[in-house]
Amino acid sequence: MSNSEQVLEVDQSQTKPPYPLKKHRDRIKTLTRVLLFWERGGTGSDVPVVGRDYLLVTSTNREHAWQNMKMAALCSEFGDLVQIKKQLISVISLCKERGLLHSGKWASELAFALDPLPKDELPPSPTFTEEDAQDLDALTLAKSYFDLKEYDRAAYFLKGCCSQKAYFLYMYSRYLSGEKKKDDETVDSLGPLEKGQVRNEALRELRVELSKKHIAGELDGFTLYLYGVVLRKLDLLKEAVEVFVEAIHALPLHWGAWLELSNLVTNIEMLKSLSLPDSWIKDFFMAHMYTELQMIKEALQKYQNLIEAGFSKSTYIISQIAVAYHNIRDIDQALALFNELREQDPYRIDNMDTFSNLLYVKSMKPELSYLAHNLVEIDKYRVETCCVIGNYYSLRSQHEKAALYFQRALKLNPRCLGAWTLMGHEYMEMKNTSAAIQAYRHAIEVNKRDYRAWYGLGQTYEILKMPFYCLYYYRKAHQLRPNDSRMLVALGESYEKLSQQVEAKKCYWRAYSVGDVEKMALLKLAKLHEQLNESDDAAQCYMLYIQDIFSCGEQLEHAEVSTALRYLGQYYFKNKLYDEASLCAQRCCDYNDAREEGKALLRQISQ
Repeated sequence: MSNSEQVLEVDQSQTKPPYPLKKHRDRIKTLTRVLLFWERGGTGSDVPVVGRDYLLVTSTNREHAWQNMKMAALCSEFGDLVQIKKQLISVISLCKERGLLHSGKWASELAFALDPLPKDELPPSPTFTEEDAQDLDALTLAKSYFDLKEYDRAAYFLKGCCSQKAYFLYMYSRYLSGEKKKDDETVDSLGPLEKGQVRNEALRELRVELSKKHIAGELDGFTLYLYGVVLRKLDLLKEAVEVFVEAIHALPLHWGAWLELSNLVTNIEMLKSLSLPDSWIKDFFMAHMYTELQMIKEALQKYQNLIEAGFSKSTYIISQIAVAYHNIRDIDQALALFNELREQDPYRIDNMDTFSNLLYVKSMKPELSYLAHNLVEIDKYRVETCCVIGNYYSLRSQHEKAALYFQRALKLNPRCLGAWTLMGHEYMEMKNTSAAIQAYRHAIEVNKRDYRAWYGLGQTYEILKMPFYCLYYYRKAHQLRPNDSRMLVALGESYEKLSQQVEAKKCYWRAYSVGDVEKMALLKLAKLHEQLNESDDAAQCYMLYIQDIFSCGEQLEHAEVSTALRYLGQYYFKNKLYDEASLCAQRCCDYNDAREEGKALLRQISQ
């Protein structure tokens, strides 16, 4: 790895530690106020804070953003909600006829959120062509077999049919038949971490046939969608993007095509370059993409606009906003939304794995246990249910059982991103680093935008004492989450191990500037300055660290206040600031690990 690759590419104006290197007396006043306030038993929220203006800015920005979101003009002209409802009812019927259950479900949930239509406003039934009439009996028979998952049988009776609807179901049955056989073979022959070469044998034939029809311009919106899926499965991603965009233009209301396209968009530049139809559904797609690309502020604004446009009752939008808050670690807000969602739709299983992640982080064992038992009663063979049970066992430190349930989830759906990542975490807990690496790599194959998998790989290689590998994977995670302090602290530690102290300092200060969730960045930065004999900078960082700890209003388990006080006491003593040194020494006596040094310093001062 070249030196140029190791340099952290972040805004230099926010990485250079702009410590307010004031005169000693100015700094002492700040520390004295903090320590005296602490001695009087004040609450953390009232601690005088200097050097933490960004917290106030962040809080103000959040309120300001919400106000702007409420007052913002709608980004698309939604027009008449009655017309949107009619379009949704029509596309629901089209999706059901073709066995596209998930797209039909999405449109149905959205239609349910809108007011019901009077009888005379209901859309008319679709017109039958002569080809539809000729294929009606075969299509009805084949659809009954399709619904029972007898895909080969359905395809047999549809062979030779001429209508667009019958042709789609014929090709789709062949595709699903190949997928079913592939999944059966995978489950039978491979363990969950083995990289098998099992493929859907029907894909190449389907591509050849659909390609000919595509060139001839004979594919409708649904069949273009299927062609795009086949191309994606064959790893022909550039062609797949073009076909999905074409499918969306041909049939803008088919949500499945939008979702497939979203899985192929890797960054905001690519998203902006896409030529998408100007339809109301585009706003749902953009909000989804902003969430996927970790542009949470933009995503929340889009969803707020959709709520104001008339979709305030949509459980889909509530769930997406909850996921967005989960992604920015606003846990309390996300939990409140998930609880609201459970009240509105108590038998919902979608997104409950994300809900369980939040309960896990908050160590809410009773709530997580209740959720797991509730989902088992609803459907114990759903992927989300297995993930929730896995999280429950993981919270109880039963990591072998947790890994078993994540494996079950992957047998049900080998492309379940969350299960791969969570299984990697469990293998890390079990000290099985090789299995953890394989699990994280599988997660990245499913979705290269999953920062948790990149971060997990960095942690794994950190355990294996391979800092250059750590640096590579932490940088990938940082690129996906540029304002996540955990990624920046991990990067700083990697640079420090590689003796690149300048880059390490930049990372630690940047982590503090964006809002250090773990309250570790300033401590590490202070210790680094201490190692480099930069005593003034180290003292400044330790002072900011003490302010940071007591401004958060809660005592952190890893807090090393005694370390900071011990250093500051010696620092002030060397600078002949005996009053401040005495104050620090007295506070050291409150901590077991620093009590003797505090007493020794007090004796030195008294002499």
